[in-house]
Amino acid sequence: MLDVVIVGGGPAGLSAALVLGRCRRRVVVLDAGRPRNATSHALHGFLTRDGVPPLELLTIAREQLRPYAVELVDAQVAAARRHEGGGFEVELDDASRLFARRLLLATGVTDRLPEVEGFGPLYGKSAHHCPFCDGWEWRDQPLVAYARGPGAADFALLLTSWSRDVLLCTDDGEGPPPDDAARLARAGVALRVDRVARLDGHRGRLERVVFARGDAVARRALFFHLGTGSTGDLAAQLGCRCDDEVGVHTGPREETSEPGVWVAGDASKDVLLAIVAAAEGAKAAVDIHRSLLREDSPG
Repeated sequence: MLDVVIVGGGPAGLSAALVLGRCRRRVVVLDAGRPRNATSHALHGFLTRDGVPPLELLTIAREQLRPYAVELVDAQVAAARRHEGGGFEVELDDASRLFARRLLLATGVTDRLPEVEGFGPLYGKSAHHCPFCDGWEWRDQPLVAYARGPGAADFALLLTSWSRDVLLCTDDGEGPPPDDAARLARAGVALRVDRVARLDGHRGRLERVVFARGDAVARRALFFHLGTGSTGDLAAQLGCRCDDEVGVHTGPREETSEPGVWVAGDASKDVLLAIVAAAEGAKAAVDIHRSLLREDSPG
C-alpha cells in the first residue's frame, strides 16, 4: 500500500509531493492535465518564478521530483472511497485502482467563463480572471470588469488599484444595488448594465466592448469574476464538509473533517494564487507525514 495518493498535479500537489518524497514516503501523484491557468502566458506573484509560463513551472517541478520516491501518473480519478482493510481506494478512469494510507486532494477549481462572442481568442492574453496575477501588465490602461452578483462592485473597485479608467459591465440588465452603484460612482468607476453583444479584438488583444444596442466602448483588457466551480466531487464522495461558498472546509494544516484526507490549493481557500497553493501543499505534506509517524510509532 502507498503512503499517500495526491490527486492533482498543480503547484499544491507537486509541492506536497516534493516534501513527502524528501520524507521518504511512497507517493503517487495523479494528474488529469487540465491546469486552471493553462491559457495564461505567464504566472506572476511567485517568488523567484515571476513571469514564468505556467506549464514551464510544472515542468520544472516534475523534474525536481525525480530523485525521490514519487511516481507521476497522467490519469483521471473516477472515484475515491475508504477501503475496508484500512486506508483509501482510488479508482482511475481506466478502472485500475490504487490503495493508500492517506489522501491529499489538490484538484483546484474551474473558472466560470463569460459566454460572450469573441471571448475565446482573448482568454489568457487580454482577458483574465485574476488582477493580482495580471493587473500589473495592464496598469493605467482602460479596463473592463465583467462581473455580476453580490461581489461585482467590489471586484470592479479592486481594479482601481491598477487603473483609474474602469468600466463595470454586468451584462444582466439589472446591475448592482443602489448602495454599490453609489460606491462605484464615488470611485469614478463607470457602469453599464445592458447586454454585451461581443468583444472585438485583434491577435488576442481586446479593442472594444460592443453592446447589444449597437454602441461600443474602447477597452484594452478585461477581468472577469463569475465565480468558480469544483473540478470534481471526490471530497464530497469521501464525506468531507463542503459548501458552495467556501468549498472544502479545512483546518490550519489543510486537514478536512474526514480523518486521513487533506485538501490543499484553490479548492479550499479564497486566495487563489499559485504560491499560496504551493505553500498549502507543503503544510499538508508535513501534517500527513506526522500523522503517519504517529500511526507507526510503537505503543
